[in-house]
Amino acid sequence: MNGMIAISWTGALICAGLGYLLGSIPFGVVITWLGGLGDVRKIGSGNIGATNVLRTGKKWAAALTLLLDGGKGTAAVLIGGAFWGPEGAMSAGLGAVFGHIFPVWLKFKGGKGVATFIGVMLGLFWPTGLLVIATWLVMAFAFRISSLSALVGAALAPAYTMAFGNLTYAVFTLVLAIVLFVTHHENLHRLWRGEEPKIRIGKRGA
Repeated sequence: MNGMIAISWTGALICAGLGYLLGSIPFGVVITWLGGLGDVRKIGSGNIGATNVLRTGKKWAAALTLLLDGGKGTAAVLIGGAFWGPEGAMSAGLGAVFGHIFPVWLKFKGGKGVATFIGVMLGLFWPTGLLVIATWLVMAFAFRISSLSALVGAALAPAYTMAFGNLTYAVFTLVLAIVLFVTHHENLHRLWRGEEPKIRIGKRGA
């Protein structure tokens, strides 16, 4: 019994480490640099995610960042799940989100984890992932505030998962949702004060 537990913990740690390494790849920084757009950390909010990349005025760069940031979360879950089952998938997904938020390559100063969170959801339990995306799109269309859209999607994700009867994944999703709310604490304060900027596609740094 102890051997089984040891193997389980070993697998979980390996998956979390793999997920962290995948999640820590700063695609926003790489894409803006390769595209000759400068350092995204010196633009707008300084965040490395797709929303801030959009402030360069290059929609292709933001779309590619969004796709790759989400893709690394999905990849981590699928790889972890292939070797260690659902526990490995969840460990890798958690690692990917933390890797994006605290990338070792950027002195542990990364993004807020939204796209990677959605990617993890798509890889782990795709119905929840699709519902979170739909929620984000509806909220973004209605209010044009990226952080609000992300937070509403994250808050509803555990309920979506629970509605399908998957308690284990619902608890895991709740943990990730709490992480996102923590990373968005400044956004929450601005939302409360009515000062959160809206999504704009235009000139560099707008």
